Amino acid sequence: MAIFHIFVSILLIVLILFQEQGSGLSSAIGGSEFYATKRGLEKKIFYLTVIFGVLFVGIGIIRIILKK
Repeated sequence: MAIFHIFVSILLIVLILFQEQGSGLSSAIGGSEFYATKRGLEKKIFYLTVIFGVLFVGIGIIRIILKK
């Protein structure tokens, strides 16, 4: 179970790094803000990121419950 958790976390990190919407720290501090809809591959990467994020949290909760 721990190896699967590590695998999911690595995939989650890779998927987050593929999203380049904000272009770094400057946009977080107050850079230019514009909204664009997600299309194609960007949309699939976003949905995969959400799925792997939920999976990562779910596996963590299951591992905590099984330890008791």
